[in-house]
Amino acid sequence: MKRPPLRARLLTALAGDPDGTPRWVRELTNGDDDGYFPDSGAAWTVHAGTATFVAGIRALLIQALHPGAMAGVHDFSRYREDPIGRLTGTVRWVICVTYGSTTQAQRETARVGQLHKRVAGTYETDAGARTYSASDARLVEWVHLAFTEAFLGAHERWGGPIPGGADAYVREWATAGRLMRVENPPHTEAELREKLQGFLVSGELRRDERVDEVVRFLRDVPFTGSMRLAYRVLFAAAVASLPRPYRQLLGVRRTVLPVVTATRLVLAISQRALGSGPRAQDFARERHRRLAREQAGTQPAE
Repeated sequence: MKRPPLRARLLTALAGDPDGTPRWVRELTNGDDDGYFPDSGAAWTVHAGTATFVAGIRALLIQALHPGAMAGVHDFSRYREDPIGRLTGTVRWVICVTYGSTTQAQRETARVGQLHKRVAGTYETDAGARTYSASDARLVEWVHLAFTEAFLGAHERWGGPIPGGADAYVREWATAGRLMRVENPPHTEAELREKLQGFLVSGELRRDERVDEVVRFLRDVPFTGSMRLAYRVLFAAAVASLPRPYRQLLGVRRTVLPVVTATRLVLAISQRALGSGPRAQDFARERHRRLAREQAGTQPAE
């Protein structure tokens, strides 16, 4: 049987659709406003780049260090049985919030919030059992911080310039944090680093057998063929790009191979494959052009 082209395999993994146009992507053309983020601004730029392939792995590694987040993944996530479904669910939220209208972004955030309502339970600490909930303010903050750090860090290493710099990305993505009910998301890179450091020194983060299980799974996600080889490079890149304190907590080591350079090659090939067809931002720009035409039509003729 002939293998699907690389673009179709990538888009199936990312969007659950070989054309990259499931219903929620097509709906980016709908809506009555430009959305939360400006066209070609910091968030659009970072989330459009293939460095997000590394960032997603990096974010999952960092997030796993919080036992509350890890308990939720262990108890409720189907990542072992359906890793592609788990990935596409996260990609869907990121794409809809970044490129959708405010209505679509809010609707998608509400959908995720409904899924999180059932995520609650207990986990063991040295001091005994502790309860957790996906809606806990501290846990929601950690997930937002880890996401922001991972996507910013990966783009700074493998992406191009960010309009307005790192502070602009942290400031823009704080809007997504507020949508997810983060009480006080950081607005500058320095504030992001300070808040992350607060988690490190608090003793909340730790490695246990559940973390080791997730690391083993992420190291060897069941892709096949060239996708498997490419993914192994991306995983090594995610580990290599992690700040040292997180690597030490996770118990992972940087490879001695030139993984940063190899990753540039993998991402360049992926970018070329994805560039052969429409992207999410193209649908968003179609909405912007429609709104501009509608706005022009309401202006009185001179």
